[in-house]
Amino acid sequence: MALNYIWSGFFLVGFLAALAQWIFLGDTEIFKKIVDGTFESAKMGVMDIALPLAGVMTLWLGIMNIGEKAGAIGWLAKVISPFFSRIFPDVPKDHPATGHMVMNFSANLLGLDNAATPFGLKAMESLQTLNPDKDTASNAQIMFLVLHTSGLTLIPLAIMAQRAILGAKDPSDIFIPCMIATYVATLTGIIVVSIKQRINLLNRVVLGWLGGMTAAICSLVFFFTNYLSKPEIELVSRVSSNLILFSIIIIFILGAMRKQVNVYEAFIEGAKGGIQTSLTIIPYLVGMLVAISVIRNSGVLGFVVRGLEWVFINLGMRTEFTPALPTALMKPLSGSGSKAMMIDAMTTYGVDSFVGRLACIFQGSADTTFYIVALYFGSVGIRKTRYAISAGLIADLAGIVSAIFVAYLFFG
Repeated sequence: MALNYIWSGFFLVGFLAALAQWIFLGDTEIFKKIVDGTFESAKMGVMDIALPLAGVMTLWLGIMNIGEKAGAIGWLAKVISPFFSRIFPDVPKDHPATGHMVMNFSANLLGLDNAATPFGLKAMESLQTLNPDKDTASNAQIMFLVLHTSGLTLIPLAIMAQRAILGAKDPSDIFIPCMIATYVATLTGIIVVSIKQRINLLNRVVLGWLGGMTAAICSLVFFFTNYLSKPEIELVSRVSSNLILFSIIIIFILGAMRKQVNVYEAFIEGAKGGIQTSLTIIPYLVGMLVAISVIRNSGVLGFVVRGLEWVFINLGMRTEFTPALPTALMKPLSGSGSKAMMIDAMTTYGVDSFVGRLACIFQGSADTTFYIVALYFGSVGIRKTRYAISAGLIADLAGIVSAIFVAYLFFG
């Protein structure tokens, strides 16, 4: 029901904003801009996202099936089941969904979006088998989606690459701020959903895992900043992430061969669902992308940013960060839109300016909540999202606030 109101609201608010610009500002092109944007977004949803995703899905669903036949997915589920059984109490121990979620989170941590999406869709499909009400998101599905939308990424490769293209003196200087902001968003997501689902996080297992992950991230930050130069950080990040991903494929194949599994047939068996999954999500994807396009092209974000700036000024707060806010506001709606906002901020204010760097931290602090809701829930036919969107947006807000504080700490 929440998604119904949000989707309808995007169109209604966009229309009112466009009407105001036509009547009071004399903008006669605003409606054409919005309509052209809807056509472009509909085309992008099918031609640039769904169809290319069919190929990626076909590949990785086949690889995942090999991993399941090899027993690797089950092994992953056993390793992490002590932690996941606490935050996903409705998922049985050693269930394949646990392994699929681990693969998704691992790919996200490495910044490998193309691999993370098939893993995530497979995880959502596995969780759907445990869902008693197929039309409504289960507690486990909501926890998984919110953790995914918080966008925990160790190495923001795409952002660093874009900064390098635009001539930044040190493209990787946003590496640590991005990691801190996205980690805050993830922890917030876990806490918010746990409170809603009455999950006890104050036990030794959960605290041990969260403490261990925190220590691991801090150690990685310490090693990168004290023992590697900036070019070495980028090189290590790029090589290690892709090496790990390809190593996973090799391990799956070797494990399956060890069990005398026909690897090629296992791949074909799993890959058959790739195209069907991509076709299933097209209506959900196009619907959400078109609604987001209306909000973007109607100028609503500009009104919101100016309104927020007025509020901050009257509260006596610093406002150096407000020019970067369009990136933060667009991020939950559209990854490509927020990337365009980030690039615009860097080119307008300077790639090494406070605003340019903050826009990059915003881009790396969370993921595209509405897009992920449409994609993941749409893939299994869920229409009632319950509190998934609100919890995801709270995590996004935590990432935005922490990004601002971290930017002032590092670059202010």
